[in-house]
Parts: sequence; C-alpha cells; structure tokens
Amino acid sequence: MIPPVSGALLASPFDDTTKGPPTLPGNAPRRPTPGVGSKPVTPNPFFEPSDLPYELPPFARIRTDHYLPAFERGMAEQLDEVAAIAGRTGPPTFENTVEALERSGALLDRVRRVFFLKAGADTDDEIEALEAEIAPRLAAHDDALLLDPGLFAHLDALYARREQLGLDPEQLRLLERHHTLRIRAGARLTAVQQRRLREINAELATLSTRFEQNVRAATAAAALIVDTAGELSGLPDAQIAAAAENARALGHAGRFALVLKNFTQQTELAALDDPALRERLLAASLGRGTDSNGPVAVALARLRAERAALLGHPSHAAWEVADRTAGTTDAVEEMFARLTGPALANAEREAAALAEAAGVPKIRAADWQYYAERVRKERFHLDAADLRPYLELETVLHDGVFHAAGLVYGITFTERPDLVAYHPDARVFEVHDADGGPLGLFLGDFHSRPSKRGGAWMNSLILQSGLLGQRPVVVNNLNIAKPPAGEPVLMTWSEVITLFHEFGHALHALFSDVRYPLLSGTQVPRDFVEFPSQVNEMWAERPEVLAHYARHHRTGEPLPAELPARLRAATTFGAGFRMVEHQAAAVLDWAWHSLSADDGLPDADRAEAFEAAALERAGLASAAIPPRYRTSYFNHIFAHGYAAGYYGYRWAEVLDADTVRWFRENGRPVRASGEIFRRELLARGGSVDAMAAFRAVVGRDPDIAPLLARHGLDGPGTDDPTTEGPGTDGPGPAG
Repeated sequence: MIPPVSGALLASPFDDTTKGPPTLPGNAPRRPTPGVGSKPVTPNPFFEPSDLPYELPPFARIRTDHYLPAFERGMAEQLDEVAAIAGRTGPPTFENTVEALERSGALLDRVRRVFFLKAGADTDDEIEALEAEIAPRLAAHDDALLLDPGLFAHLDALYARREQLGLDPEQLRLLERHHTLRIRAGARLTAVQQRRLREINAELATLSTRFEQNVRAATAAAALIVDTAGELSGLPDAQIAAAAENARALGHAGRFALVLKNFTQQTELAALDDPALRERLLAASLGRGTDSNGPVAVALARLRAERAALLGHPSHAAWEVADRTAGTTDAVEEMFARLTGPALANAEREAAALAEAAGVPKIRAADWQYYAERVRKERFHLDAADLRPYLELETVLHDGVFHAAGLVYGITFTERPDLVAYHPDARVFEVHDADGGPLGLFLGDFHSRPSKRGGAWMNSLILQSGLLGQRPVVVNNLNIAKPPAGEPVLMTWSEVITLFHEFGHALHALFSDVRYPLLSGTQVPRDFVEFPSQVNEMWAERPEVLAHYARHHRTGEPLPAELPARLRAATTFGAGFRMVEHQAAAVLDWAWHSLSADDGLPDADRAEAFEAAALERAGLASAAIPPRYRTSYFNHIFAHGYAAGYYGYRWAEVLDADTVRWFRENGRPVRASGEIFRRELLARGGSVDAMAAFRAVVGRDPDIAPLLARHGLDGPGTDDPTTEGPGTDGPGPAG
C-alpha cells in the first residue's frame, strides 16, 4: 500500500490523509514557536538539508519538539515562495512559475515526510497530539497553494498557450498536472464557495486523523489475551512464542496475546483448534472501532459528498475517478458486475466443500479458514505449517527479494549499519545500479510493535528529482511478529508475498528517472499505483527465485521439490473467498462515496445499518464471508487516500496479471524484460500517461482473461487445481 504522499507538493489534492491543505493556517490555534525569530536552543535538524548520504534524515538528532517549529517555518517559507511567484510582474514562463513551484517548500517537505512516517511506524501520545493539531493547519496550507488566485492566473495563462511554449513532453505533462490539480481543487469556484471548501478540507483532515487514531487504539484494545499456551493449540511453536512476546510488550508477562492485523480475517484462524477461541478472535476483529468510528465515517462521507457537489460532481466517487485510469464510475461498476457473480459461485463451491469437511450444514465465518486449511492439506497435500521453517526473514529478504531484483534489474544491496533509521528495528540498505553507480537508499522495518499501525506500506522519504539533484530514499513497513531474542523469524507464505509486494512499491520509487518531484516514482493514479507492486509478487514463486531462498532455517535443506508444485496447485482453492471478501470491501467503499450531498446519507449512529444495506444490495451480505475491512476499521478509505479507490487493487490486478503473462511469454530473457518494464514504466513515474506506459511495455491494451484465470473465474470447473497463478492473497496482502 502507498499511504498519502504527505510530502510531495500537491500530488493529490484533497487526499484527506496528507494531514494537510492553507490559507495561511489562520483558524487553528498556534503554539509559541521555539527557534522561529530567535536562535533555537538546540539546532533544529529540519532547518537545513541533511548532510547524510542521499540526504537521509538525521534521525539520531530529531526530537519530537523539533516537528512543530519545522512545520511552522516550512509553511511560512513556502507561502512566501508562492507569493513571490504569484506576484511576479511580466509574463509568466515555465521556468519562473512551474519550475519555481517545484522548487518551493523544501523545508516543509522534509519535516512532513519524516513526521508522517513516524506517526505511522513509531507513534506515541505526543506524536498523536501533534498529528491532531497539525492536520487541519496543513490542510489549510495546501488549500492556500491550490487556490491562490494569482498563481492560478499564471498557470492558466501558460496552460492556454502550452502548445506554443516549446516544452518537452515531461514539461508539458508537469504544466498540465499543476493546472488540472487546481481545477479539481476548486480554483474556479467563487470566493464564497472556496471559503466553504477550505472549511470542509480542514474538517476532513481532522476527522481522518481521528479515524486512524481510533483504529489504532481500538485494534490495540481488542488484542486477545489468553492464559496458557494450551489454549493456542494448533499454532506453530514460533507463533506461540511470538504471542508470549506480544503479551509481555503489552504488560501481560506470562500470558499470550493475539494482536489483531488490520484486516478482518486474522491469520491465526487457519490454525487455532479451539472453535470458541476462533469465534472470539473473529468477533474482536469485526467489532473494533464500531462505537468510536461509525460517526466519524458518516461525517467523512457527508463532507466528501458536499465537497464533490461544490466541485460540480454528483458524488465523491465521480470526482475521484475522473482523474484515474478508470475514468468513469460506469467503468468501475462494470468491473464489479463482471466479477461478483463468478466470485460468488466459486465461493459457494468452496463453502460446500468446507461444510462437508466440517460435517456441518453451513460453514461459519470463524471456521472458514480453519477448514480451508484442512481441505487444502487433504486435497493438495499442502500444510501451511510445512512451509514456515523454509521461510526465514533474513533469507527471504536477501536471497529472495534482493536476489530477484538482481536477476530482473541487475541491482545490488549493501546494508549500512552506520546509517541510523527512525527505530532500532528499521535497517538501512544502499542500493546500487547494474553499473555499480548509486541508486538510492532502502529502509526495511519488518516487525510489529505497539507503536506501529497495522498493515504493510511504503513511504518515500526523499523523492527522486533531476531538478533538485535528489536520489530516492524509500521505506517498507510490515507487521511480522517478533519472536523472543535469538529465535528465527519464520514467515507465512502470505507474509512472503507481502514483502515482495511492498518491495515492488519501493522499486517503483527507486527506479524513478524524472526531472520534477510532482511526477516522481509512485505519484501515479491511485488505481494504477498497486500495479507494479502486484507484478513484483510473481517473483516470490518463480522457480529460479524460490529455490534460492526457500531453505530450512536450521539444516539449509531446500524446500522439498514437491511443495512448490502443490503450492501452485492450491492457488485457486480459496480464490472465491478472497475475491468475495475483497469485492465486499470495494463495494462498501464505493457505496459510502457514491452518495450525493442531497440523498442517502445515514445518520451518525447508522453506519452499521448503512454497511449492511450496501452489502445486501450488492448481493455480498454473506454471513460466512465478511468484508476484508468493515467501515469502522477501513483505514484505506477513511484515513489513507483510497476513498472511492479500493477497487483499484482489482483494477490494477488486471494490468498485473496481463503483465505477468507478458513476462512469461514474450520470448525474451528475464533480464531483458526487466529492462523494458523499468525503462518504459517504472522509471517514468507520473511523467507519462499511465495506460500509455502499460501499452509501451505489453504492446496493446490490457486483457482481463489472465486475471480471471488467476482466480479460477474463467469458466465452469474453475477450482481445477491445475490452473496456474501467482499465489497471491487476493488484492495483494497489503490491501
């Protein structure tokens, strides 16, 4: 997953989770600002560019009390810079307007990116309080840049004669994006309308921050504490040890804690023998945040609908999709219609098989994964526990993820223990290109902890930019349980796929080769951004990669030869469940954001009823398959910029599955194919049309057939175990 681009200048206007858009932060109360207007007692490390390699933030010198002064000075500096651009006399030029805008806000960019990484990966009470305070002020700041009338007049004049300016394609793309972002943000609204728009954006920033903080608190509070290891019968020893470590970290030494993941179906449900404990665990997952976040979700949906109406759109979904590759709401709904029926039919066949295995008329939601694992074991002779000893984190990382990147792209990695990251668990690697030249830095932070939010995601700390002379610095965060000291970190297959997935986002940023920050790396349409990361999942089970990293952590023996074949054979079993749970979440997101300002908005206490009705209308109200996310903990759409965009995982997977087929069938060596994919798509970022980049690689428009085959949805008998696929967990484990 890509969280909101909280540091890139206006990469996505009205992304509520940028914790920001400014009319100078006029309405928010201000604290005294140490170091602004007088010499600071301690030098603020944000006030100057970092002198570390690749401008890695100087984390060892950053304290919590540095953030607010840096935010305030950074906002003030950027507003002065933009005022100078907007107030310049004489005709605007590309250089004195568009490039000047790209150079602005350097200090704010530095602090913003570090702060929101810290807020997600290693928060505390002080960080959360500051996040709540700064969100509406940043929202006001971003509005000041988007809605500045003088600046828009200059951009509008340049846009009107863009074909006569002699711009190269990337410059033309940049001008068009800056102009489009401001039109979409309301630059042509009246002063009265803009005033209300600014109020809405500030409220949305506050509410989205509250939603995420509520999810974090509710998820922590819902951890399931048990007294004895015997109650965890069925879990591998390593997971029981991790549960003991979790309990110790939570203040329950001597007991065991099952800490919730961010999605509905907790992974332990596949192994726990006690049906009552399975029921308790699923209930804890489904019930978190209901009281605290139901009203917040309603308020967010209401404000987004009002804003869409102000901007001339019938719904927030219509406003969002107009700037994505899907283009129209009809296109998204057509995809839903095409996939829902086959997915339900496949899930019904799976449910019947599970009910038979369990000896019951109907399978319960809490028991689905448990019996699915047993059917998978019987039908395909594959036990998930058999894989774990062969999937040790360090080996998967170095001999799997990094090795695959070397095979496909020729790059190499060197750990840099001399460079300090933001948490002791986070590690820094220098990345070198195929010719040995420097490419960037990669930070890996793989373990769960109480201070980290759930899920998996990628951040950019430094965007690649030729204009600014900067190379990329990127971060991957996962949430793998940390075992007791000295014990190996054994991964599930799903966690392996997640690691490859998030590293795909990292590669997208590391390979960026553009001039302008706004077009760098992963700053592409939301329904396209998951495509490269999902493609990268394929390498996890490619024979030449899998054989290199899947070795027993104690003996070094390779994974038994028959297991990869069984893994491939078992891929489509469970595809119906995965597709339905994802489709239910995507439809739920779409329902919340298809509301108009005048009709259909629920009362504040009716979020659960709205959710139930939306799923019922879509034919997805299955007691046995709850949505991958329920409203009350759906951070993607209410806190992380995926509003009316969760469909994008599946939309991007159409491109992903087709590209995986291209890699397999184009007749070129893997290395040559990798160079094409890098040069024509990954390196281009947002500097070209996203679908044009896809066509430059594959040579045609996308075909949905490989996606249908991947999930066993391409016809009768679709649970045939010979159907081959990449072995993903639905929309990408991070989703």
